[in-house]
Parts: sequence; structure tokens; C-alpha cells
Amino acid sequence: QVQVVESGGGSVQTGGSLRLSCAASGSEFPNMRARVTWFRQAAGKEREAVASTGGPSGVTYYAPSVKGRFTISRGVGANTITVDLQMNSLKTEDTAMYSCAVGWTITDWRDVATYDYWGQGTQVIVSS
Repeated sequence: QVQVVESGGGSVQTGGSLRLSCAASGSEFPNMRARVTWFRQAAGKEREAVASTGGPSGVTYYAPSVKGRFTISRGVGANTITVDLQMNSLKTEDTAMYSCAVGWTITDWRDVATYDYWGQGTQVIVSS
């Protein structure tokens, strides 16, 4: 069984910073082949992929809307992978529920349907 837990959300003014953390744990970890991706969903909008790391290649990906402002990083512990998302220069349009997803057979990192495990999410609110 895999557990995925997010933390670090909150409220901030435009231009500010927040750091989100995703902890994926279970007997299958640490497993560097796992791809861990941060998604977000704003009110009335579809869920979108924000940033991703891991997989066999270890490649990171970013959505064009956050590239240069967000940085994803990965750490490994006993039976745990932690993936942080450092968010700088936040904009009001970054307001959303941010969720972390974990999968092993990911062909398109933006495809919601291909992930196996999801966390409950953490809310980010950016106000002007």
C-alpha cells in the first residue's frame, strides 16, 4: 500500500513564495523509477499538470505557465520519497488545490489517468 501526503499550502500575496511537500511512502519505496507529479485544479477548471520528476530517466518537466518560477526537487528516505515544489513569484492565477500523484508506467506526465496513487491535496491561495 502506498500513501501520498501533501503539506505546505497556505495563503500568500502576489510575488510571494510557498513550498509544497509531497511524501510518498510504502513498502515499494524508495523506488527511484516512480514518477511523482504535482497537479493543480482551480475552481471551475480542469486539473492540470504543474511539475514532475522521477521515472527511469529522472527527467523533470514543467508546465509553461510555471517554468522559471517553480522548482521541483526529490529526496529519498527510508521507505519514502519526498518531492518538494518551491513556488516563487506567485500569481493570482496560481490559486488552486495542489495534489501530488505517483505512478510507474507514465508515458505522458500530464495525463491524469496514468497515475496510480494520489494525495488529498493542499490549498494554495494567492491574493493581490
